[in-house]
Amino acid sequence: MTSVDAEEFFDFQPCSSAELPDPVPLLENLTARVIEILLGVRDVQQIARWVTESTYDQLTERALAARRRRGRQLTRTVPGFEVSSVRACHPADGVVEGAAVVRSAGRTRAVAIRLEGLDGKWRATSVNVL
Repeated sequence: MTSVDAEEFFDFQPCSSAELPDPVPLLENLTARVIEILLGVRDVQQIARWVTESTYDQLTERALAARRRRGRQLTRTVPGFEVSSVRACHPADGVVEGAAVVRSAGRTRAVAIRLEGLDGKWRATSVNVL
């Protein structure tokens, strides 16, 4: 077995949407957790099982940058926000592209998440907060 064959064998294996649960609850949950991470209320490690390595690294970078802007301290209280209007579309089998609106007292944001079916569960391969 070559190194390329071994990498493909041990890498995440795609699966069909039919084998996976409804993605909307995960989109809602993941959206809230990502906002909490960027606000400094939650640690990135807590969503590691739901994201790919590159997405994890991207969120870690954004969380560190946000923490530097806040003065390096974690917020202990959860700021009031609401996840609303979650939409999911299925552009291909085993792929979901979702969007959610997050409302807080002074701001409204959009969160876009791409989920892919890997190893029998949904994993976020891309997360963007606009």
